[in-house]
Amino acid sequence: MESHINKDLVGGTALHTYHPCRRIVPYRIYAVIHMCGIVTLINNHVHSLVTADKTLITSLLLLADVVLAYMWITTAALRFNPVHRSEYPERYVAQPEKDFPKLDVFICTADPYKEPPMMVVNTALSVMAYDYPSEKISVYISDDGGSSLTLFALMEAAKFSKHWLPFCKRNNIQDRSAEVYFSSKSHFGSDEAQNLKMMYGEMKSRVEHVVDSGKVEADFITRDKSRRVFDLWTDKFTRHDHPSIIEVLQNSETDMDETNKFKMPNLIYLSREKSKVSPHNFKAGALNTLLRVSAVLTNSPVILTLDCDMYSNDPVTPIRALCYLTDPEIKSGLGFVQFPQKFQGVSKNDIYACEYKRLFEVSMIGFDGLMGPNYHGTGCFFNRRVFYGPPSNLILPEIDELGPNQIVDKSIKAQDVLALAHKVAGCMYERNTNWGSKIGFRYGTLVEDYYTGFKLHCEGWRSVFCTPKRAAFYGDVPKSLIDVVNQQKRWTFGFLEVAFSRYSPMTYGIKCGGLLLGLGYSQNPFWGIWSIPVIVYGLLPQLSLLFRGSVFPKTSDPCFWLYTFLFVGAYAQDLLDFVLEGGSYRRWWNDQRMWLIRGLSSFFFGLIEFTLKTLNLSTLGFNVTSKTNDDKEQSERYEQEIFDFGSSSYMFLPMTMVAIVNLIALVWGLYCLFSLREVLVLDLMLASFAVVNCLPIYKAMILRKDDGKLPQTVCFLAGIITFGFIVSGYFIFK
Repeated sequence: MESHINKDLVGGTALHTYHPCRRIVPYRIYAVIHMCGIVTLINNHVHSLVTADKTLITSLLLLADVVLAYMWITTAALRFNPVHRSEYPERYVAQPEKDFPKLDVFICTADPYKEPPMMVVNTALSVMAYDYPSEKISVYISDDGGSSLTLFALMEAAKFSKHWLPFCKRNNIQDRSAEVYFSSKSHFGSDEAQNLKMMYGEMKSRVEHVVDSGKVEADFITRDKSRRVFDLWTDKFTRHDHPSIIEVLQNSETDMDETNKFKMPNLIYLSREKSKVSPHNFKAGALNTLLRVSAVLTNSPVILTLDCDMYSNDPVTPIRALCYLTDPEIKSGLGFVQFPQKFQGVSKNDIYACEYKRLFEVSMIGFDGLMGPNYHGTGCFFNRRVFYGPPSNLILPEIDELGPNQIVDKSIKAQDVLALAHKVAGCMYERNTNWGSKIGFRYGTLVEDYYTGFKLHCEGWRSVFCTPKRAAFYGDVPKSLIDVVNQQKRWTFGFLEVAFSRYSPMTYGIKCGGLLLGLGYSQNPFWGIWSIPVIVYGLLPQLSLLFRGSVFPKTSDPCFWLYTFLFVGAYAQDLLDFVLEGGSYRRWWNDQRMWLIRGLSSFFFGLIEFTLKTLNLSTLGFNVTSKTNDDKEQSERYEQEIFDFGSSSYMFLPMTMVAIVNLIALVWGLYCLFSLREVLVLDLMLASFAVVNCLPIYKAMILRKDDGKLPQTVCFLAGIITFGFIVSGYFIFK
């Protein structure tokens, strides 16, 4: 790839360039120093464990520090060689003999009430309107819930798109989600725009009426053929037991726009066959069905996967991806181009850290210096070939009829083509095959996107992280803390499934991708154990402070400065990463606070549920995160950056208990400082740090009266448990 930089500097012909981050050298130097500090601290713990009487306390501190050291090492691996990239789509377009490859877009939805059909419609419209040859775009909507409401909405979208697409391209509209465009403009300068807005409003009204009524009434269906499709929804049709449905709503071969000048993109609705006796495999199963059906109908060499709430925000995004995917020097081993997830409606300082800057940006530039970023489940352009085996191996023979090199030369409405499409969408098609293990998107965990990207890298495929100034895609964020922690708990559970599988990054990852890649990939799977140091340091030093038995060294002890250096150094480096990648100090503070909250909720309960499942004592299913934001008061609290704890939940008990213990410890520590002249510096610093982080919790417990406050049952139970914990601590420390 060095040649790309040289071409750009000399002749300006490179489609993309990259450069290492300037902080690489100081980060590597600091990593050596910090590692020496960690080794010294662990050695001191081991020495104390052998010589001291308080074996339990020392063992807990040793365990907590080992986990912290491990998490820091996995982060340091991604700081070894971070890179930034730039691409030049105008150069791709200017190439004299360029040829745009066909593009298949996969959009997944599952529940019309948690994922409103109009949201799906706007995501589909935004990609159909790309600055790209329309006849080469095929948009596939996978409706895993098999809802007639979603199908009706997409039929309406197909009719509206014939007006929307030419309007966008004639006027060079940048916001190609109709909802975003019409809601962000106070007035329009043309009658065409006003008429289009009225047309969109009528379509939206029809779709929302159908969703509210729960059925598609005959009055809303204008064609006999469309009416026959809805006859499939009988009394025996359920979301978990129904036949496959494949409906071509728009055909690029025959459908033209309103001006009758340009061909329209393909738009295909798909609901895979489901049966009570067949495995569902959740989202990865839906994606593999899309992969097979699209191979039969269009077989485009480039595939874009999108969540239904991630609309396209930049009409030249596909060309940015092609700057990498078509580069002859890297395309043979390049599996996918990942764009960062961005979110609309994030509060000013992102109180719930839903931006996930560390996960979706900071870590990704570190991965990009190794084998490339991981797959995030959305906003990713794939080389279709990546799903059929390693770059150096022959394609498995069982997928001959679906192979990436098959030439599709029949109409997508041909009877034999549709028959084959229905066959490969069958719920038993994958039985006794390599689908989900060696072919396609990979099964075995709730975090199928992470697992798929990891396995692809281990097979030898590389990837690229593309971060244009204008966000390529925008999604929605949850506006209640309970929604945030529930989503994170599901991720934690799925990550632990990978961590303790035969394909653990610590073993399989290091073996296949090398030490740095394996360590980098180990960060997320072991999120669950992050709860150990958070709980230990959130309770143990505070109890010691209450009973005058500090677990930390005094200021005269050299270990005092070792603790201070490791704490301040780790936080300062994290802050620097965050700010240098475009974050603010306030957002960083909220981000680190949410890490502590997750450690006491999502990570802790995710670890418990994984342990129970491992012991065959419980199971965890896949729940769709709601994308609706109908609660006006909740939205107002979010905009005002007031924590909304939502309904009563056991997940807030540990967090509330730790908040109470730290407040009591701080008050007692200050009393000892001013009255008894006892100075316990590190204990007071830690308690003060925890109390400042817990300020929203104290407000929600005592000062607030709104519906988003911390439920009284949680406060009451936390108080009882805290009392019992303090009594137990008395006997431990005495």
